[in-house]
Amino acid sequence: MKISSWNEWDPLVSVIVGSAEGARVPRVTSSLRAIHYAHLRDSSAIPSGPYPKRVLEEAEEDLEALCAVLRAEGVEVYRPKPPVTETVFRTPHFESDSQYVFCPRDSVLVHGDLILEAPMPAQSRYFETFAYRSLFEEAFEDGARWISAPKPFLTDDDYSFETKPGVPTLRDHEICFDAANVLRCGRDLFYLVSNSGNKKGARWLQSILGSGFRVHALEGVYSYMHLDSTISFLRPGLVLLNPSRLRRDNLPEILSGWDVIWCPEPHDIGFYPPYENASTWIGMNLLMVRPDLALVEKNQTALIRELERRRIQVIPIRMRHQRTLGGGAHCVTLDLERRGALENYF
Repeated sequence: MKISSWNEWDPLVSVIVGSAEGARVPRVTSSLRAIHYAHLRDSSAIPSGPYPKRVLEEAEEDLEALCAVLRAEGVEVYRPKPPVTETVFRTPHFESDSQYVFCPRDSVLVHGDLILEAPMPAQSRYFETFAYRSLFEEAFEDGARWISAPKPFLTDDDYSFETKPGVPTLRDHEICFDAANVLRCGRDLFYLVSNSGNKKGARWLQSILGSGFRVHALEGVYSYMHLDSTISFLRPGLVLLNPSRLRRDNLPEILSGWDVIWCPEPHDIGFYPPYENASTWIGMNLLMVRPDLALVEKNQTALIRELERRRIQVIPIRMRHQRTLGGGAHCVTLDLERRGALENYF
């Protein structure tokens, strides 16, 4: 099992696709309130417990169809072993059940031949990477580097419960970030400071990667969670941006020389009430199979037309519950190998 992936667009060789099996909203904890439900004043409104059977069955059906599309393009697909999410676990600092393995992109960062298990700030996701352990063992035996970030304590001190517009609720006390806060462009990595990634996490990542790489911490862009519904890198010199969060005057200066597609207003596919775990902008959460081929949720016809205008072929895919479960095509995949070398794109 070769691990080699430097960016978001080189030709995809192998990938992990997540699983909807066993997905649930965890019990109410400090991190769940601060990260996922900061907008709710009353924590009793959080719908803890298993997702409806219909949601999980349809979501898994869509993931199986995604796997078939990828295999048809010659991509090798791996699936995780779903965890027993209802099992309650305890650390010296908190007690929780688990969430899911629907979004492998959230918990693991692959950069070159490095597998990095992220120090996730959600207490319910503390052991999520265990679902991929057998895959990473195999990759390690085949030559991959494999590390885990320092496990944070995740006490109440890590979170702010006074929500202010645009201000992350994750404090800078410990090294904390989700892997989905990061997008890769060879020697440059873009890191979103938000509810799911703090500045200390960006500094730690820079220290691990070393002086040959540059981690760009983006602040004041989007405070909720991950980066891949705000920025999507399509190929060298071309980027898809979310116009509700980025403008020419707050665009990272390093991207000023790139061509930009301003994402059209997404088509709202809705969600299964009361499980609203992503905004309509999850519609721009796409997966590049190679620089001229993207997988895009099938209802995003305006976006598909824009991509095709730039000579990017699109395979429309069905993701009925991406707003319900909080994951589009990029979120539910984790590329292990892309055919391409390390380059400097800036």
